[in-house]
Amino acid sequence: MKNAVYPGSFDPMTLGHLDVIERAAKMFDTLTVSVLNNKAKSPLFSVEERVNILQEATAHLDNVKVDSFSGLLIDYCKKLGVHVVIRGLRAITDFEYELQVAQTNRKLSNGDVDTLFLTTSLEYAYLSSSSVKEIACFGGDIRQCVPAFLVQKVYDKFGITAFKQEQQNT
Repeated sequence: MKNAVYPGSFDPMTLGHLDVIERAAKMFDTLTVSVLNNKAKSPLFSVEERVNILQEATAHLDNVKVDSFSGLLIDYCKKLGVHVVIRGLRAITDFEYELQVAQTNRKLSNGDVDTLFLTTSLEYAYLSSSSVKEIACFGGDIRQCVPAFLVQKVYDKFGITAFKQEQQNT
């Protein structure tokens, strides 16, 4: 079996993430989408919430599992018996950072973990979790950024209910 892991913070998950997940799921027998529990950051959603969101978003994909982890990615890959890490790239600036991480992971794993880069579909090239949070905190429209079921959950984190009322009126 060919298995891979797609790690990330997914805070919040975007349509760009879903695009990468759907495309990677076609390449592997099993794809584990895993939420990084980074205690150094203050996320919008808890790890458990992000896992639940990803499970809902990927329910249509039979070969996708959702999990969470903390610590080194290579240790997590070893635990899963996975040798391929999926990473999405939006722009050349992403590549510079992701290349360094991929090379470090390969070195630390003694060549046992490789990284497969998937360029994002052009329609999502502008999209990042950070931009979604910034748009949402000012009450902007994020419907083109995240799955429909997630829109109000993001606004709720910022205490924005006006969007919910506005949506009901349109």
